[in-house]
Amino acid sequence: MVFSEPVFLFMFLPVALLLYYAVPFRFKNSVLFLTGLLFYSWGEPVYVVIMVISTLIDYTAGRIMDKYDGRDSVRKLCLIVSIIMNLSLLGVFKYSGFFVETLNSLGLSLRNPNLPLPIGISFFTFQSMSYTIDLYRRNIKVQKSFINFAAFVTMFPQIVAGPIVRYEDVARELECRKIDFEAISDGISIFICGLCKKVLIANSVGELWTEIKAMNYSSLPALTAWLGIISFTLQIYFDFSGYSDMAIGLGKMLGFSFPKNFDYPYNSSSVSEFWRRWHMTLGGWFKSYVYFPLGGSRKGKGRTVLNLLIVWFLTGMWHGASWNFIIWGLYYGIILILEKFVFASLLKKLPSPVKHIYTLLAVVIGWVIFEITSPADELLFIGAMFGSAGSLLDSFTLNALHNYSITLIAAAIISTGLPLRICKELKSKKSYGEIVALIGEGAGLTACIAYLVDASYNPFLYFNF
Repeated sequence: MVFSEPVFLFMFLPVALLLYYAVPFRFKNSVLFLTGLLFYSWGEPVYVVIMVISTLIDYTAGRIMDKYDGRDSVRKLCLIVSIIMNLSLLGVFKYSGFFVETLNSLGLSLRNPNLPLPIGISFFTFQSMSYTIDLYRRNIKVQKSFINFAAFVTMFPQIVAGPIVRYEDVARELECRKIDFEAISDGISIFICGLCKKVLIANSVGELWTEIKAMNYSSLPALTAWLGIISFTLQIYFDFSGYSDMAIGLGKMLGFSFPKNFDYPYNSSSVSEFWRRWHMTLGGWFKSYVYFPLGGSRKGKGRTVLNLLIVWFLTGMWHGASWNFIIWGLYYGIILILEKFVFASLLKKLPSPVKHIYTLLAVVIGWVIFEITSPADELLFIGAMFGSAGSLLDSFTLNALHNYSITLIAAAIISTGLPLRICKELKSKKSYGEIVALIGEGAGLTACIAYLVDASYNPFLYFNF
């Protein structure tokens, strides 16, 4: 059973929401906890235990910290146990195979455990750890109710693919939240928008990338290579931002305000700006819990460079147990260091279109490194983009242009946020805008349901992380 099956939308979601709305407020967090476990066990029936263990560790650590509030040694020990246990779970299930393969490549003969990756383990372990870290820093108050804390960790809208919600983001709402028609209506609109992003756009352009990714890169025409990686560039944005919007919309329907995760990153004029707009909750997590504790940029240029490399090495590792993710992380670390210390003044002087082209080129090459696991294949593909195969296009290219050009252009325009701004402007006009928006949302939802019922291609890319 996988989460991408339409049965989730048709059965689980309406039943979970109806049950949530039906029970008195004092039972709503219990419903969130139980539906979160059911949702997760639907896709990972065995590894739901891992999530429960992570939850118990951090809840217990928090209670002990609170009980021995005046004893720094006990509080520090609880924090260390929480971090070690969570990172150990992450290390065993996500990275053990990678480390074994790496050691075996050096001449050892270790047995690879080949453990299946629990869906979303990188998200819920980071989310749960944020509680104990912030509690140790005394930024938040202890949560004495296990049900309330478990509801925070296992909340089904964002448990498997973010956004990464820190405890401080929802601490007040766990105790008292407002659920009214306006919030539910706004949540439905955001959810449908995210669903359309994922189903109608990400899936459509993703099919083209799937075809091109399977080709021989050494003979790939340049235009075909560009079509492929542009398709993936759009797919991963609409896939992940679409899921984030769905989670944020569902959160509103439940009475929670989850943090924004994307802010039209492809509008950026520098790579630094791109990473302030892309997966904002992950960037915020690493800043708060890694970069700033290491000293940030307060200890001189050399230490800042080292801190950035450490953060981006870990960012790459967070995304996956493979060398291409490490290379991808360090690639961005180096670019950000160069932007900060080498050509910051040049970037300010360049015309906006040039800065935008530079940023998109850097990001697109980054997606090649991210998506293609073999470094040798990455070089072949990048070479193909710049004509190493000796041809510009072939019959496949022409066919792809015929079939996908309108979809790609529409997706590119939508990624700028312009259509959404127009929709919001229309919706603000009370006389007819709300009716137009309602018709559009109904049409979008109907199209998504029709696609999901009929389609076999429906991956959720960030469920892998």
